[in-house]
Amino acid sequence: MEFLTEGLCALTWQQLVMYGIGILLIWLAIKKEYEPALLLPMGFGAILVNLPATGVLNQVLDGVGETRGIIQWLFEVGIEASEALPVLLFIGIGAMIDFGPLLSNPRMFLFGAGAQFGIFAAILLAVLLGFDLKDAASIGIIGAADGPTSILVSQILKSNYIGPIAVAAYSYMALVPVIQPLAIRLVTTKKERMIRMKYEPSSVSRQVRIAFPIAVTMIVGLVAPSSVALVGFLMFGNLIRECGVLNTMSETAQNTLSNLITLLLGITISFRMQAERFVTTDTLLIMAIGMFAFVMDTIGGVMLAKFMNLFTKDKINPMVGAAGISAFPMSSRVVQKMAMAEDPGNVLLMHAAGANVSGQIASVIAGGLVISLVTGFLG
Repeated sequence: MEFLTEGLCALTWQQLVMYGIGILLIWLAIKKEYEPALLLPMGFGAILVNLPATGVLNQVLDGVGETRGIIQWLFEVGIEASEALPVLLFIGIGAMIDFGPLLSNPRMFLFGAGAQFGIFAAILLAVLLGFDLKDAASIGIIGAADGPTSILVSQILKSNYIGPIAVAAYSYMALVPVIQPLAIRLVTTKKERMIRMKYEPSSVSRQVRIAFPIAVTMIVGLVAPSSVALVGFLMFGNLIRECGVLNTMSETAQNTLSNLITLLLGITISFRMQAERFVTTDTLLIMAIGMFAFVMDTIGGVMLAKFMNLFTKDKINPMVGAAGISAFPMSSRVVQKMAMAEDPGNVLLMHAAGANVSGQIASVIAGGLVISLVTGFLG
């Protein structure tokens, strides 16, 4: 009874709020099926790390002294000391991606770049709202629409807001089917959304598929060295997929490796969801800036497509530009669903898929560039 009384007396209202947030994340994962592989362990972890006087975090024991709990140890080893977990996850992501639609329609590369506009718009907004540069850059990278990139950048830059950033990044990724249609309709007309695009499927040779991840890694390594860890592991995973001689390893990377790291990453990042760090006005601001970043990503891609239409004979449906964010394959599915709603015979899926996988590359390059620019500026 003494231990029970001690635990209850140690409860704070902030911890009660975190229990509510944890339950909400679990509900979204199970009931709505929003990114369940991440939101469920993050939600459970948010509850776990806010239970008073437990051993999942560091604690002081009589006769033993201070000891590290399992979640603290996982965070220190897997994220703080080496950033290993988010980087290794890119192997699995790369093994899942088919770059064929992009390689058969190379102009879709442009939309991957255009849809990163939200990152830099969000960084500027965060600075204007009073965050220092390293925190503002970490918050802005929510606009990469890529959870592992958001976690990695915020950790490398030693941001104080890794927990809120991770929650915002994964929550808004899950809400892409809600956010993107609203943003697209805001800046397009019905006539623009009904534009049909020709799709002439062209086969991409095995040699090109193998050469592509190697070439991208070399080019990015020379042009943006800070991005090479992210891009390199992404492309390594894709090379495993495309080489044709490592099918079992490719399947392992796509399933076992990805699931295991995702599981560990979700519950490990909850170390930064302790009530005293998470329940603040800054967290609300970060969530708002994250929403702004996702909306501006979508608008940036759409406006790039509309700009390109000023100079091209074969018009681009502006919604394809919105698929240039990294949320693969959700964003391309959203674009196709909207196209079918406006015109049941309009098929944009392959164009949108090309833009979507381009966004996967662009997001990790943008993450590396942000790291390089901020660390260079701060000396």
